[in-house]
Amino acid sequence: MSTNIHLHTVEELFKFFGLDQPVHHPLVAIIDFGQVREADIGNIKISTDFYTLIYKTYNRNHVKYGRKLVDFTNGSLICLAPNQTLEMDDDTEGSPQPLGWGLGFHPDLIRGTPLGDKMKSYSFFSYEVSEALHLSEKEKQILMDCVQKIEAELHENIDVHSQSILVSGIEMLLNYCSRFYGRQFITRKTSNNAVIVQVEKLLNEYFGLGDLSERGLPTVRYLAEQVNLSPNYLSDLLKKETGKNAQDHIHYHLIEEAKNILLSSSRSVGEIAYGLGFEYPQYFNKLFKQKTGKTPVAFRNMN
Repeated sequence: MSTNIHLHTVEELFKFFGLDQPVHHPLVAIIDFGQVREADIGNIKISTDFYTLIYKTYNRNHVKYGRKLVDFTNGSLICLAPNQTLEMDDDTEGSPQPLGWGLGFHPDLIRGTPLGDKMKSYSFFSYEVSEALHLSEKEKQILMDCVQKIEAELHENIDVHSQSILVSGIEMLLNYCSRFYGRQFITRKTSNNAVIVQVEKLLNEYFGLGDLSERGLPTVRYLAEQVNLSPNYLSDLLKKETGKNAQDHIHYHLIEEAKNILLSSSRSVGEIAYGLGFEYPQYFNKLFKQKTGKTPVAFRNMN
């Protein structure tokens, strides 16, 4: 049976890892895993009130998120948002000394800053651990440099400039993570193409079955579950490869189905809207015009 642990402050990170270190800032913490002696911790589920980035080159314990194992052997980076759960269980075999770093920063640090407004754009915080960022040696060093600059600032006396310097350092780190994830999408093009083919097949089959009034439109979460990816990772993958995110792909198939019905039947626009799973016809009209530049009636009359 697993134990649930929730960390409220970044200071509790040091206690969790058994480190007796001074807290230089109440909202930011950096962990050096080279100083952590991993122990038999049992089965635990851990969540926090803050953002966490973890880079390790070895993990004695199995780490799972969303029921998927992540392998740190070659060095991987995972990014967790507040209240996401990381599951850990013991690996009973002996292990070498782990290396790497962890960064925790509380949302209060970035609240009211441009980075605070930008956090939603860093969609990798919602990826599964199995979608971790695998870094090249050069990329590892770039991120390490960012962490070292943040750590150097943490050793300075807190003054009126501290927050802006720390926030800008964290933002640079996250921007590099975005760049490296973009590279990872490119280098995994073959497997990405297989996902695209699978998504198109799923949508063709879904719309081909009909009964959308009963089943509703397919959702991004439905597609993601079918291809064993997180919704955000799937959307970012599709956007990178096709220029359209997952919702755009759903809408494309929906509009194509609507066009076929408009030209092959005399059903009213309202009837078509309900048949396609829309509760209100005006929503269908708005989406159709947005995607085609014409209302459903204008499209039918023109053709």
